[in-house]
Amino acid sequence: MSDKNVLTPVVFVVEDDDSVRTAVIRMLRLSGMDARGYASAGEFLFREREDVPSCIVLDIALPGISGLELQSALADAPASPAIVFLTGQADVDKAVRAMKAGAVDLLCKPVRREVLVNAVQRALGRNATERAHRERMKSLQTRYERLTPREQEVFALLAGGALNKQVASDLNVSVRTIKLHRAELKRKMEVTSIADLVRIADELSVPTKRGAVASPRT
Repeated sequence: MSDKNVLTPVVFVVEDDDSVRTAVIRMLRLSGMDARGYASAGEFLFREREDVPSCIVLDIALPGISGLELQSALADAPASPAIVFLTGQADVDKAVRAMKAGAVDLLCKPVRREVLVNAVQRALGRNATERAHRERMKSLQTRYERLTPREQEVFALLAGGALNKQVASDLNVSVRTIKLHRAELKRKMEVTSIADLVRIADELSVPTKRGAVASPRT
């Protein structure tokens, strides 16, 4: 039985040369990939696309909006596809710019099927990893925002390495109250240990602080 929650990756081929675009799409489809063609960057930008794992096989020297300009336009998009560039000319400067801006690979035309497929698979892998990271960060932020202001204070102290007594002293409450807050924030953050909270604080860049040294009770 197939998993309906599994998203099928898509490869967008943006190439103004009809014969090259057709050949690239054919090679990708023969490898079992869902490949879709666009004759220009503008056509790609203005056509609605699903939010699925994806990459773009992109001609670096498109007329109008160039491949590098499209790469730049997509850089700040929340779900930007990974990019594999195609070029028909040896242009070292453009290649360096493309790779520095995050392209997975730059391939020279005509490209062999094996080389193309390998590059696209790497690009889809990177995109899947980036999507998973975005989803995790979104989930962690949602959990953190469920905490009350007091629980967030306890979170910051515990993640900073403070013990229950230190947190209690810092917040001027009983250790029992801190234990209750600690249990509740672990439940809301969906973790089982303080080590997990420390890792989440680091991922979310939550400011942490050390608790005051609790005075021994007499």
